[in-house]
Amino acid sequence: MPLVTTEQMLLRAQAGGYAVGAFNVENMEMVMAVMEAAEELKSPVIMQTTPSTVKYAGLDYFLANVRAAAQRASVPIAMHLDHGDSFALAMQALRTGYTSIMIDGSHESFEENIRLTKSVADACAPSGISVEAELGKVGGKEDDLDGGDGGYTDPMQAKEFAKKTGITSLAVAIGTAHGVYKGEPKLDLDRLSEIREVVSIPLVLHGTSGVPDETVADCVRRGICKVNYATDLRIAFTKGVTGFLKEQPDAIDPKKYNKAGKEMVKEYVKSKIKVVKSEGKA
Repeated sequence: MPLVTTEQMLLRAQAGGYAVGAFNVENMEMVMAVMEAAEELKSPVIMQTTPSTVKYAGLDYFLANVRAAAQRASVPIAMHLDHGDSFALAMQALRTGYTSIMIDGSHESFEENIRLTKSVADACAPSGISVEAELGKVGGKEDDLDGGDGGYTDPMQAKEFAKKTGITSLAVAIGTAHGVYKGEPKLDLDRLSEIREVVSIPLVLHGTSGVPDETVADCVRRGICKVNYATDLRIAFTKGVTGFLKEQPDAIDPKKYNKAGKEMVKEYVKSKIKVVKSEGKA
């Protein structure tokens, strides 16, 4: 089916008490893995790329891969720009054909974040393209993204931010971080509940790789509608490839060792679809 936007996908998740997994894809095999996992479990799914990934090959390359996967699929698939770092990149993604865009102004002041975010939301509205933003700052480092020590989302600021910007979903900072955790993360779940009470649009959880599944499930129960996974997909793909090459060091066919990576990613994605409870929700 054609690519879809995330707005109605996430509103259905919000109404149904589940979340949609959003998986960062780095190559064709990871796209295939996410699509196959979603098909097998009859789940909606979001595929996404960061600015660093986009720099590697271009928005059009990644969109073409995901669009081809969507055309073969019977489940809803959206293509999302993750952590768009400028108005220019957001507009480039819009023109290229991405069906969902994140503009991340969390490193700016509250007022500048509102201004930047509203400018992107206003530009995307005529096309019906969904816009995600972030308030507070999800910490950690991944690719070119450096969130430092992070900073928590203030519930009343979140209410004002959502009202003034016109976004369709909001990423909140409750103690998660990008990249690999050094220990088990401690999330402020009460803060999440407080935000849910005053913000009506779907909420998004970033930095989820490494967060215990039971904690993610609790976040979904408290109102998270989109859950991002990135680092652990890279780890899964790399383990698959390196494991294959360890057993067959003379292998020279990329299709064979990349398939091993793809299968590892597929099983990981299937496990997270079950955690967020989107299985059978397509």
